Amino acid sequence: MASYASDVKKELTSLPVYPEHAKAELAAFLRMNGVLNLHDHQFSLDITTENPAIARRIFSLIKVAFKVEPLLIVSRKMKLKKNNQYLVRLQRKVNEILEALMIWDPEKGLITRIPERIMNSQEGAMSYLRGAFLAGGSVNNPETSRYHLEIYSTYEDHNEDLAELMNKHFHLNAKTTKRRRGYIVYLKEAEKIGDFLHITGALNAMLAFEDLRIMRDMRNSVNRLVNCDTANLKKTANAAAKQVEDIQLIEEKQGLDSLPEKLAGLARFRLQHPELSLKEVAEQVPDGPISKSGVNHRFKKLKEIAENLRE
Repeated sequence: MASYASDVKKELTSLPVYPEHAKAELAAFLRMNGVLNLHDHQFSLDITTENPAIARRIFSLIKVAFKVEPLLIVSRKMKLKKNNQYLVRLQRKVNEILEALMIWDPEKGLITRIPERIMNSQEGAMSYLRGAFLAGGSVNNPETSRYHLEIYSTYEDHNEDLAELMNKHFHLNAKTTKRRRGYIVYLKEAEKIGDFLHITGALNAMLAFEDLRIMRDMRNSVNRLVNCDTANLKKTANAAAKQVEDIQLIEEKQGLDSLPEKLAGLARFRLQHPELSLKEVAEQVPDGPISKSGVNHRFKKLKEIAENLRE
């Protein structure tokens, strides 16, 4: 059974690849998952994934953005022999593409920050965040887990830039934290996670998320109401039991006839109806109806008499 996160990624990889957005999305993939290798004095750029749809997406992005067809190599993992691995290998125009995407500078080397042109462009930010989520993102199923979406980064400055992209353009209240081998930017608010899915283009996943979130919130609200009602019933039962206990003590020690008429009437009524709430007693007491505060005042008088008898 596919996870919710894999459904989100499946939808994102099925979106059309547009030339004006391909470079920003590709830049996220290459900056986060690209590995530069040297083969026979020639550079190649590799991206490895177990997700065939993501491999096809990277292939299409490179082809559309730079008119170059990379190699697509499929192999089986040796350890588990379970899932295929998909390697997208770029062997032509490697330096040119890395420099165009501002991932590599001949003098400075690797550039881990997100380029200013993307940082300052809302459309560029949307495409970059889509690529970043596909490269290193995950989101919990809102029906079964706490609300949580995160994107993992190797570099701290890149992670901070991702948070700024989310907050500057889309006000997502993204936070950052360190992980054992890297950094994450994350969202905890259900509404903001829905916004992120919408921003990156996962509209069906966003609608499913909202449906699941509403159902979960409704269940939680019902549970809270049930728990509140149960607590109130328990409180009412405990109070009634204590009142009955006081009245029985008075009856045993001095008899109910010794009480003033209104107190005696209430005492006998409570012994006959120990299950009624204070409100119900106030409405049904023989010399009533009276106010809740009035009947409560009488019970306090009975309690004081019982306490004196206990001394």
